[in-house]
Amino acid sequence: MGEHVRLEVSDGVGTIRLDRPKMNAISFAVQDELVAAAAEATERDDVRAVVVYGGERVFAAGNDVKEMAELSYTDMVKRSGPLQGAVTAIARIPKPVVAAVTGYALGGGCELALAADVRFAADTAVLGQPEVLLGIIPGAGGTQRLSRLVGPSRAKDIIFSGRFVKADEALAIGLVDRVFPAEQVYAEAVAWAGQFSSAASYAVRAAKESIDRGLEVDLETGLEIERQQFAALFATEDRTSGMRSFVDNGPGKARFEGR
Repeated sequence: MGEHVRLEVSDGVGTIRLDRPKMNAISFAVQDELVAAAAEATERDDVRAVVVYGGERVFAAGNDVKEMAELSYTDMVKRSGPLQGAVTAIARIPKPVVAAVTGYALGGGCELALAADVRFAADTAVLGQPEVLLGIIPGAGGTQRLSRLVGPSRAKDIIFSGRFVKADEALAIGLVDRVFPAEQVYAEAVAWAGQFSSAASYAVRAAKESIDRGLEVDLETGLEIERQQFAALFATEDRTSGMRSFVDNGPGKARFEGR
């Protein structure tokens, strides 16, 4: 467990909790702790899905600008890989991941939310990529994941201007998937993640990898990724029991063991 990032596990759901008052600024130490938490969530069999959460007041207001302000070009050449890698580590968790966004999710905080599979936001949440206002650009996936999520023209508008996006607009453009009153966001995210506690975990994992990897390549290559993942699932016990249950009892009654 890190100083500012911890993994809390209950009933198959792991919560990666950011806790660096006041605004959960993502420092270099926090970046390293996110990598460790993602690795633990990946490795633990009792974690079937993950919630990324910054607490009731704020998700994460961005990377730690004070820490970066005095870095040279050569310093950032060394640090930019780990900076981007922390967010990528969350994106590569081979289990369903939902971001529970309250308050601000700006800059690196928005990039962290973009790494999740889905995003639940408070009706008071504010998202954005304001890096151009500091004379830089998003460096932890913002230019790539945001454009894939909302389309290039909307991503350019948000990134070029550095403007803030409120929850209602974020929902309308697909930047977030659901909006709730602030006090309900975390519970709703946990409920969504909880549905996978008894799911066929290798099938869910294969589906996530097929979608994510497929988006990175041409259609023909994506179809080949899907074909290989589909065939590989026939080596799992869950596939055997799931199909047998369907034949004997109809759909939706199988009990999976995650093997």
